[in-house]
Amino acid sequence: MKRERLTMAQALVKFLDNQYIEVDGVESKFVSGIFGIFGHGCVVGVGQALEQGGHNLKFYQGKNEQNMALAAVAYAKQMDRKAIIPCVSSIGPGATNMVTACGCATANRIPLLVLPGDTFACRQPDPVLQQAEFFDNYGRTVTDAFKGVCHYFDRIIRPEQLMTACLNAMRVLTDPADTGAVCLAMPQDVEGEAYDYPEHFLQKRVWHIDRRPVSASQLDRATQMIKAA
Repeated sequence: MKRERLTMAQALVKFLDNQYIEVDGVESKFVSGIFGIFGHGCVVGVGQALEQGGHNLKFYQGKNEQNMALAAVAYAKQMDRKAIIPCVSSIGPGATNMVTACGCATANRIPLLVLPGDTFACRQPDPVLQQAEFFDNYGRTVTDAFKGVCHYFDRIIRPEQLMTACLNAMRVLTDPADTGAVCLAMPQDVEGEAYDYPEHFLQKRVWHIDRRPVSASQLDRATQMIKAA
């Protein structure tokens, strides 16, 4: 199996750049750009991966995390859920600013991918700038606030966990019946950790949305209802 050594953030950018969706025989790019406001938790991870290039993702600089996440919801709705713009933020208030948009996306079955930074998984640099400290539970951070408003939540504390997290995220984001907000919380140090990712994870992936054909019994019931109307 061929592998490519990348940081977790580099692999994330490459994965997102290779996601496509197919509906009614028409294939289109699912992720073409990323919203972001860089600070603690993302600037030296995703920020560096985007700056390096080697991808086709367009970066849109946000001015407020809540606004950019709500704009991403509006974009996905306008695109009939066939395209998304993920949102990257720092840890702290920058992350929690996106909670409202996630609630809106989940309630309305609109795909939204948020990628908030998180505190260091190793816990050595503690506290970091704008970190909310919880002395009763060091495993709890502000990104736990996303759990109640997201259809899928994951905190990536090892670089190899990115593969499971991304595939499950895409499973939800491309499911017309079960879509909504997805949060992948990314500790600052893990974003820069390297791992030998298998090439098949990074290659082009097409998610097929099939229309469910009407069954004969459903057609009969509909016919009877129309006749009796």
